[in-house]
Amino acid sequence: MSIWTRISEALSALASGESLGAVFDRLRNPPERSVAFTIAVIALSAKMAKADGRVTRNEVSAFREVFSIAPEDEAAAARVFNLARQDVAGYEDYAIRIRRMFGDRDGPLLDLLEGLFYIAIADGQYHPTEDAFLERVAAIFDIPQSDFRTLRMRFVPDAVPDPYAVLGVSPDAPLPEVRKHWRQLVRDCHPDVMQARGVPEEAVKMSEKRLIAINHAWEEISARHAA
Repeated sequence: MSIWTRISEALSALASGESLGAVFDRLRNPPERSVAFTIAVIALSAKMAKADGRVTRNEVSAFREVFSIAPEDEAAAARVFNLARQDVAGYEDYAIRIRRMFGDRDGPLLDLLEGLFYIAIADGQYHPTEDAFLERVAAIFDIPQSDFRTLRMRFVPDAVPDPYAVLGVSPDAPLPEVRKHWRQLVRDCHPDVMQARGVPEEAVKMSEKRLIAINHAWEEISARHAA
């Protein structure tokens, strides 16, 4: 059964008058957690699109930057997006429910925030309203500012990207320590590890961009030490 079929079933289970947020209070355990992860990314991206006023862009094409969506599944993705956009509940309510759903598991929340960054830059731009939105979501998720800045650096690099910030290590860290941290990041990107955290198989392509960024950062740091 595809993730989109399971999402449709989860939405159909909503009682009359219930908001989409009720889904996050129900889907707490595997394999339902991967359904909740997907709904959470789409729902929060809908709130993010509404916040920056650009609700007319092709959201489904943006979702494809994170998820593998077959043509026959686009309706399910669009339904989640529209339910979230029309829901009177604010994005903070969604974020609080999602934080509660994942409990003290920080890994899935970082993955989820990464998916939102992916969607935020899918149109080639990163707006201040999107930055404020994502920073607030990260705060609700209890994600440290340092981790948020690391994610932002990977997706929205400054004019001169800082490879240490991309890896999330101090510039003063010795090379062996940086290497150890880099290897752990690579291991964390493995599809099996990501799926164990609750990321659906359809979304593990997120690891491709992450791997490119962290490997490039490690290569730059290594070259500096070799010079």
